[in-house]
Amino acid sequence: MTKQIFYEGDALYADMLRAIACARQRVWMESYIFAGDRVGRRFAAALARAARRGLDVRLHIDAAGSLFLFPRRLQQRLRRAGVRVRRFHRWSWRDPWRYNRRNHCKLLIVDRAHVYLGGFNIHEQSSRRYHGDGRWRDTHVRLDSAPLSDQGADLFALFWTRRVPARLRRPPPPDLLAGDMLVTNRLPRHRHALRYLLRLGLHRAQHRVSLTTPYFAPDPLTARHLVDAARRVELRLLLPARSDVRLLELTARHLYARFLKAGVRIFEYVPRTLHAKTMVADADWASIGSANLDFRSFLHNYEIHYVTTDPRVCGDLQAQFERDLCQAREITLESLGRRPCWERVAGWLGWQFRWWL
Repeated sequence: MTKQIFYEGDALYADMLRAIACARQRVWMESYIFAGDRVGRRFAAALARAARRGLDVRLHIDAAGSLFLFPRRLQQRLRRAGVRVRRFHRWSWRDPWRYNRRNHCKLLIVDRAHVYLGGFNIHEQSSRRYHGDGRWRDTHVRLDSAPLSDQGADLFALFWTRRVPARLRRPPPPDLLAGDMLVTNRLPRHRHALRYLLRLGLHRAQHRVSLTTPYFAPDPLTARHLVDAARRVELRLLLPARSDVRLLELTARHLYARFLKAGVRIFEYVPRTLHAKTMVADADWASIGSANLDFRSFLHNYEIHYVTTDPRVCGDLQAQFERDLCQAREITLESLGRRPCWERVAGWLGWQFRWWL
């Protein structure tokens, strides 16, 4: 199985567009954000061309994530070309609470050949070509595997048809610490699968854990697992110095002191907005996906991660983590104490709304 990791949006988008252009049977795509900007229009044109060739082309975007970003005229253009377009969990007065359950996945399945997943949305903010040096720093993976492509297609079909495919009715694999697999919380019996995955990765580590996340507001159980791991191994946590969601940035700093006292080393990535969600344990187990370390990802949103013990992938992710640390500042209790009073108050207020952030 061929695997390729992407850290730059332009390289990822070019690869995805090539795969769509070469597709022979199906192109199924999910994206939390699908913007009608220059990047989004390139993808829309590629999807339309694939549909005109007679392929099964489906686009499932999140109604909240793409709100105001995915224009109706673009949707109509795609539908006229034969692309089947749906918005996940649109607002409904009959069931308003379901609007809180978002599909945060970024997933592309091309034939039975390729599956892409990770943190990249479809928008200009991730493109150096359109956004310049301030583009977002993110991570995505392409897997050239028929079994994983089939699994991804089953997960896509679960939300598209609202029926559980036969293969998803089978019991989950007993060991999430070996091999290559996709882990998701889409099925009701798997609602806490990603929190369980994090715990397994932390418990597996004997020496070091490297965690990258853009948003940090862990629930009490996750926080306890992080603290317990920091007492056994070196746990390094990389977050953005400046987040695209300012309140979440301040909320994370409100929590730093507890984790610093427990031995967690916290770094803030300075150059750009950090949006990657990765974890490496002892350079022989890794996870790449869409879930953040917060209440929303673990308790509300639908997410998907790729888990592997491939030493090449683990080594690649670990090397990128070290490169990111070279452009990060380490947070200490002393530096944390120099925050302005308004930041402390805003962080405290953000934590009061942690369930919804």
